[in-house]
Amino acid sequence: MTHRQSRFGAGRSVLTFLAALGTLAGAALVGAAPAGAAPGWTRFATGVQYRQFDIYATAGVAHAHVLRVDLGDPRVRVELLYPGAVAARATVSRLATAQGALAGVNGDFFNITETQHPGVEATGASVGPAIAQGRELKAAVPDGQRFGPALPPGTSTREVFGVGTDRRARLDDLALDGSVRTPEGQLPLGGLNQYALPVGSVGAFTSDWGGVSRVRATCGTDTNRAAPCSTDTYEVTVRGGQVVATADTPGSGPIGVGTTVLVGREAGAQQLRKLAVGAAVTVRHELVAASSAVPYRFALGGYPVLEEGRSLPGLDDTVSAVRTAVGVADDGRRLYLLALDGAPAYRGGLTIAEVADTMRTLGSVDAFSLDGGGSTTMAARTPGTASVAALNHPSGGAERPVPNGIGVFSAS
Repeated sequence: MTHRQSRFGAGRSVLTFLAALGTLAGAALVGAAPAGAAPGWTRFATGVQYRQFDIYATAGVAHAHVLRVDLGDPRVRVELLYPGAVAARATVSRLATAQGALAGVNGDFFNITETQHPGVEATGASVGPAIAQGRELKAAVPDGQRFGPALPPGTSTREVFGVGTDRRARLDDLALDGSVRTPEGQLPLGGLNQYALPVGSVGAFTSDWGGVSRVRATCGTDTNRAAPCSTDTYEVTVRGGQVVATADTPGSGPIGVGTTVLVGREAGAQQLRKLAVGAAVTVRHELVAASSAVPYRFALGGYPVLEEGRSLPGLDDTVSAVRTAVGVADDGRRLYLLALDGAPAYRGGLTIAEVADTMRTLGSVDAFSLDGGGSTTMAARTPGTASVAALNHPSGGAERPVPNGIGVFSAS
């Protein structure tokens, strides 16, 4: 039994929610469906089709934009959209254009503001793990440090949606396994390019982080994001297997390729203070999957709402909002990317429980919630156009810069 199967109890009833096949069948299409598109879908490119429709939900009428992606076609793939650094943001349209994607949606929740810590810079970095083209960019912050709605019972910030080197999509859990070997002994590694480190830990920052200040990593606690920043911190810079610099407080600025900056707080800081310039240090880190032995080519964070065709127990069914989600079908060979419209007429959106029901109705067996609200964006280069543009109306009136997203690529 996997960690996912154990989440379910005796089962839960299906919500009374009109997002069923009758609603989908009556959806209005954008233009006529060209040859090669399934009934009711508009073909954007090989293996990529689009549809939009209304959903009659708790908060009123919501309007859905959906991309259906065929990963079984070798000409189609999905990748992580991101600005080239963990602590950076850009709009989905800009990210998709820069990476040559046909389409994309926004991704993980992120460190959007720091109102509780005056003078501390919000990093813009995402909450959960991230992998781009097989490169492990970052690990997950502690559960109490996340931004976004409450996690469903039994889930954590380590949850990911990803696609393996076998080209199949799946939901999983990626935990950081790492260490810092020093002349004093071996220390556990508590973080990798994270905007928040566990209390008492040591975290590693690499060139993938970017140039944003690392101070935020020492603020809050494992259970309280708003708790004060630590006053007991230390930073060590390692290059070529040796300590080349130390500092009493976390710094900022780009980190060179081949350089690792270690940031410690509390007990972690006390351990780093033992390291003098010239000391030999080896840093090791990897993301370990809980469910799959297949390496991930791409992964990003969020949280599951549907697994093995069943909604997770305890999903919120009271708070409605504009949402983004991704669904997995056909044993990981097909994806459904969902972005709700944020126009005033549709801004009521869906509850998380309704998102799960919608993804199941579309045909998903597993589904994963991504950041919503002002972040929700679906952008594409539609047939006959040369540029990528938003298909939905972002609820803030314009696309919000985000740290990452899911990019859809087609060779035709």
